[in-house]
Amino acid sequence: MSLIPLVTKIAVDAGCHDVAKCEAVLGEAAAKRASLVEALIDANLVEETAFAEKLAAATGLDYLENTELDLTTPLHSRFPAKLALRHHLLPASMEGKDICLMTYDPFDLEAKQSVGRDLPKNVTWAISTRYQIMEGLRQGYGVGAEHFDELIEGRDIAAEDDDLSQEVTMLDEEDEEASVMNFVNQIFRQALKERATDIHLEPLEKSLRIRYRVDGALQEVTVPPDIRALQASLISRLKIMAQLDIAERRLPQDGRINLELDGEPIDVRVATIPSVNGESVSLRLLTRQQFDMSMLGLDEKSESIIRDLLKKPNGIILVTGPTGSGKSTTLYTFLKQINTIDTRIVTIEDPVENKLEGVVQIAVKPEIGLTFASGLRSILRGDPNVIMVGEMRDLDTTEIAIRGALTGHLVFSTLHTNDAVAGISRLLDMGVEPFLIASSVRAFLAQRLVRKLCDQCSKPAEHIDEAYLASIGFPLEKKDSIREAVGCRACRDTGYRGRMAVVEICLLSPAMQDLITANATYSAMFDQATKSEGMLTLREYGWQKVAEGLTTVEEVLTNTASTGD
Repeated sequence: MSLIPLVTKIAVDAGCHDVAKCEAVLGEAAAKRASLVEALIDANLVEETAFAEKLAAATGLDYLENTELDLTTPLHSRFPAKLALRHHLLPASMEGKDICLMTYDPFDLEAKQSVGRDLPKNVTWAISTRYQIMEGLRQGYGVGAEHFDELIEGRDIAAEDDDLSQEVTMLDEEDEEASVMNFVNQIFRQALKERATDIHLEPLEKSLRIRYRVDGALQEVTVPPDIRALQASLISRLKIMAQLDIAERRLPQDGRINLELDGEPIDVRVATIPSVNGESVSLRLLTRQQFDMSMLGLDEKSESIIRDLLKKPNGIILVTGPTGSGKSTTLYTFLKQINTIDTRIVTIEDPVENKLEGVVQIAVKPEIGLTFASGLRSILRGDPNVIMVGEMRDLDTTEIAIRGALTGHLVFSTLHTNDAVAGISRLLDMGVEPFLIASSVRAFLAQRLVRKLCDQCSKPAEHIDEAYLASIGFPLEKKDSIREAVGCRACRDTGYRGRMAVVEICLLSPAMQDLITANATYSAMFDQATKSEGMLTLREYGWQKVAEGLTTVEEVLTNTASTGD
């Protein structure tokens, strides 16, 4: 008997209005012997919770939510991971020989047969939404758990790690290597699904911690218990992929991994650090980006100023900020805007993070004498129009870059300073002559990244403390525009999704040039930029973004300093 009429009726009862499309989707799924319930959810024809509740009523099963479950303790002891993850079954409760399993597809006969064959218990079933079951499995079993059980089988998990111990590879155990690869691949796949920019594998005293950095914030990932027993295998696998020396565990190493997911190339920067508990591995995930100006999220005035700067025939444009503030992405975006057929662009970076079509990119190699300074000298002899230097680290590099700007080249680079005006002080501290700064630098652009509010769940702020807003300098006339983070499925209950740039742009006007050559104080130059020339500080720019409902007061406070700090 076909299930299509029954599932169609349940969908209609749950609010589906397009009956014809529903029947077509279900018919196509049936022809492929695919899950009717998954096909219906994937087609977005019904609201998941309403459909699950109606499905439970129609099948006579209870409807449960994973919020009713205890997911703080691993689920491996309650129900086999392989069975749970293969058939998407979440154990809700277990008492003696009785177990209740949650499913979103009660028509999955293969799942019921597998449970009946492999589990000697009295099984009852309950219905929940697919999202809640998948989240419960992720929290309860941990990343890569579907491959963990077969890897851990037969290992001595109580054995102490020893730097001198050697892992024995059994020549007839071909499946183990494949399982380790699958486990590592699942870590990468889950990170990309979470939109992570970094993965950190950190050995602790009794465990191996895995953390993803998502929108600038570190999030700990649930991992299978006893994962410490696989630490050596996982790290060795990553080092092999990065073409590093797996026998060297005492010194830091750097490498790269080239991945591909669904046809999209992903470049992974690998850094290993020896610690007292074993090697820690950091993985930077670099996906292909478009580098459009729109991705920076600039306001119209700031974007106009930057576009005017990019039209300059020569001079230096410096982007300042701490590590992780998006300086490299901003520079790549600038280069993309001026990357035309009649412009020769050469960069020297450490390392080359993203590859730009039509741009000559050089990676520094200090071990063979290719430093920023030596590479920059060679670049100037190579007839470039535009030069990008990854970072101005020393006086030698900076003076060569200034020489390039004074001889007709447009130069981009970065500095580590707290704000835009502090970039002037930094160059002076490095020993650059004031008149060289005044005559060669066109602008300093300070930058921070703040998380953007999730556009699906943010809401107007309910409690506004005017006294507090006044104390932090927020313009009270814009207080009614403040929104706050809530948390939903789309943002994984963080309240934020994506990041945007907060900038301050200090242009070197004739008045600023005079102050520099006169060795004026930082305060005098800051007052000139803000009070006389209207430069918005990072925090003032951030308040604009709060007033536009794009981020929160807390994000701006966390990532920017108050005026004059």
